[in-house]
Amino acid sequence: MPKAWFHVEEGRGMLVWVWVSAVVVALDQLSKWMAEANLEPYTPYAVMPHLNMMLAYNDGAAFSMLSGQRWFFVVLAAVASVVIIFWLRKLKKGAAWPALGLSLILGGALGNVIDRILHGKVIDFIDVYFDIPFVMDNYHFATFNVADIAITLGAAIIIFISLFASDKLE
Repeated sequence: MPKAWFHVEEGRGMLVWVWVSAVVVALDQLSKWMAEANLEPYTPYAVMPHLNMMLAYNDGAAFSMLSGQRWFFVVLAAVASVVIIFWLRKLKKGAAWPALGLSLILGGALGNVIDRILHGKVIDFIDVYFDIPFVMDNYHFATFNVADIAITLGAAIIIFISLFASDKLE
């Protein structure tokens, strides 16, 4: 019977999952390069209903909180990355879902920290908005990027596992 694509052979260790992080970093940096090369800052380009591409810059955390704290976020991401790598090393063989979640978070954190080091800010370009009849028109959620998507998906996996299968996180 064929094994799942995320199965880890006994003895290989969970650090093999770092390849997922590398793919996330590569996709994130490539997409940000393409956004900067093709989009005008803060000018939305409609892709489909409720989705624009719009180049934006963020020198803080989510929703521009703690704006201007570049090196704080670089150090925070470095510490988080070290913790995630140690956590990956300690996972039991075959704990693929926790390894996937942690690898996505690691890749996203590294993708954004590269921006902070090179540019002093994070490059965002995905703009999602909603129309809520009789309440608000064109409510724009935070502009984000591929790294943010990876962090969110990874965190959702870890939260789900911690709620429903906490033994897998050991």
